[in-house]
Amino acid sequence: MLNRLLNFNRVCFSAAMLLFVLFSCVNLSIAAENKESPIIINGDNVEYSADNKEVIATGNIEVIYKGSKLTCNKLKVNMQSKEGLAEGNARLEDGNGVVTGERIVYDFTNKTGIIYNADFRANPYFGKANKVEKVSDSEFVAKGGYFTTCSLDHPHFRLASKKISMFPGDKVQSKQTTLYLGAVPLVYLPQFNYSMKEPIMHVQVEPGTRKDWGPYLLSAWRYNLTEKLNAKVFLDYRSKLGWGEGFELNYIKTLVGRGDFKFYYADEKPDSQPAGAPTEFQRYFMRWRHKWDIDERTNVVAELYKISDERWKYENTPENRNEHTILQDYFFREYEQDTEPLSYALFHHSFNYSSIDILLQKRTNHWFDQLDKMPEINYNLPSLQLGESPLYFENSTQFGSYNKKATTDPVTTDDVTSTRLDTTNKVSLPMKIGFIQFKPFLSSRQTFYDKGANGQSGIIRTIFYSGADMSTKFYRIYNAKTNFLKLDINGLRHIITPSIGYIYTHVPTIPGSNIRQIDSVDSITRGNTASLGLSNKLQTKRNGQVVDFVDFRVTTDYVINPKSGSNTGSDGVVFYNNGILRNTGKKLESQLSDLLFELKVLPYSWVRFEADATYEHSDHDNVNYSKFSLASYDLIFDLAKERSFSIGQRYERKGKNEVTLGFNWRLTPKWRFKMYQRYNFKQTSALDRGSQEQEYTFTRDLHCWDLDVTLNKKEDTGTTIFFTFRLKAFPENEFGFDQSMSEKKSGSQ
Repeated sequence: MLNRLLNFNRVCFSAAMLLFVLFSCVNLSIAAENKESPIIINGDNVEYSADNKEVIATGNIEVIYKGSKLTCNKLKVNMQSKEGLAEGNARLEDGNGVVTGERIVYDFTNKTGIIYNADFRANPYFGKANKVEKVSDSEFVAKGGYFTTCSLDHPHFRLASKKISMFPGDKVQSKQTTLYLGAVPLVYLPQFNYSMKEPIMHVQVEPGTRKDWGPYLLSAWRYNLTEKLNAKVFLDYRSKLGWGEGFELNYIKTLVGRGDFKFYYADEKPDSQPAGAPTEFQRYFMRWRHKWDIDERTNVVAELYKISDERWKYENTPENRNEHTILQDYFFREYEQDTEPLSYALFHHSFNYSSIDILLQKRTNHWFDQLDKMPEINYNLPSLQLGESPLYFENSTQFGSYNKKATTDPVTTDDVTSTRLDTTNKVSLPMKIGFIQFKPFLSSRQTFYDKGANGQSGIIRTIFYSGADMSTKFYRIYNAKTNFLKLDINGLRHIITPSIGYIYTHVPTIPGSNIRQIDSVDSITRGNTASLGLSNKLQTKRNGQVVDFVDFRVTTDYVINPKSGSNTGSDGVVFYNNGILRNTGKKLESQLSDLLFELKVLPYSWVRFEADATYEHSDHDNVNYSKFSLASYDLIFDLAKERSFSIGQRYERKGKNEVTLGFNWRLTPKWRFKMYQRYNFKQTSALDRGSQEQEYTFTRDLHCWDLDVTLNKKEDTGTTIFFTFRLKAFPENEFGFDQSMSEKKSGSQ
């Protein structure tokens, strides 16, 4: 009985001491001395030793301190040094992740510690290690373990290493790392440095087969050399051509900006060549891009492309035209973005009310039809009010030294050189006349040429412009509210916006035949054109937001009293701004150019319809015709997340008439199906009637990976099957077995 009483008194004394420590005005005397936040300890049984200044707690323990949360079954904390030992289902959690282990030694002040037999999660990474050291609030070091993006107890893949340094939200670094697929070691990496800010796979492998390459294996290996420099090494093998190799360097945050450099070399040895043809071709591609933001108003952008292609030189003959260079054959995605990349350096600076651009452009690949601009200087002053007057002034001035070369040879007698100073000054007077916005203007353009087409020196061409822009708006509100067919109409507003723009171009003082033709500036002729536009909108409100229920626009140009000029082509076509008028050999008459139609309809939030068309009307060789030359539409149904359907059509009067179908449907939580169809209803000399392309894709959810199995059949390239693995944590990364180059499809989703 005496022992029970003593134990009871001891517990009461401990509890009283704990309450005093936790809730006294000094919040644990140590906190008062250091002016720090208290360590809050909750547990089933908590004891405090005043002699050792220690708290010992057992059972359902929770400690919260400076944003960190520690839970365990047994805890000992020194309240003076604020160091603790947690045992039994120990778990440490903060904003950077969660670590669990058998035992945790933790410093609450510095938020550092050691976790033994640890499991960790720092999204999107998971892993295990014999020991995890929390070096700082932003760094963990795992020793004798692995990490992965698969959350299973037995992950599908993992990267194992003796030492893994993790910087949550920044990067992961390790040495002597092995990539495991299940329990099978797959790849050994002497050094692994992965940036979470640039989630790009460090190893990319693509096996497959192509008609012109045969079976192939493409690989790319990426390395972070320093925090500001990373590299990628390419090593490829094509059975019908041979080896190709190259590298890419990316540099960031240097004193003079950021950029990248890429070089690729292929020593092709085709397995079969015609008699007399070379047995070996050397091809290389070099690209350098750089951007330097000097300050908020000033920057420099530069790009350099150089291609050397012995195969192109051999195959590109009058008898056998082949436009393919190494850029198109090996880097088709880059080629799609820019078929003829420029080599240039551009300096830009913005003043308070104007800007200046200095451009140096050099043609480095002679098969590209590009101008040398050494240099071209552009000064632009946008619309600026003249003092307190109602007048506005604009100026655009350009000085350039140009060289235009033929595309067949880098040195030719057909080169055209010109030095030109071109300046345009425009004065406008915006005003409102009744309900019409009216903006008349006068403009004068002077162009100085160092030489004329006939050998003259120092010629000046002057062109005067005049015109006006007019527009207004009419609208009417209808008190219509209905949910008929679930259209959700909450009032209708009809807006009509007609607009007219007129410009008269006076006959230039120097005809185009006396000027060396470099670009469109040199080919300006007399013009008298009105641009007409009409916009119709129906607006309603849905969920408190204004929605353009219907948007329909019609635009055209009207050419007034045209006269034959020096820009009349061999077929008699005369261009006046955007208008086209055909010369019948008789007196040319005023008439409308092509009518352009645009329509957008949003009947429901999950359905949209978009269409455009070109209606051509002309008189040529005494034959009148009025026909739609181009027309297209897209009807898209977004029924739910990952459940959509689309249909589209592309019609060309002198070309194809294609219908496209797209279908994307989540079948089950693990399976998704996609389909794409392209069918041509019209047979021409270049296109066959019938199915042009079919593509079917099944996607399987593999927990941490998505697997795409795709069957693609094209009329021109045949049937292809390819597999693509995508890591869910970084869906933009792909590890693919690809047998064809993916192209953007018209009308696809």
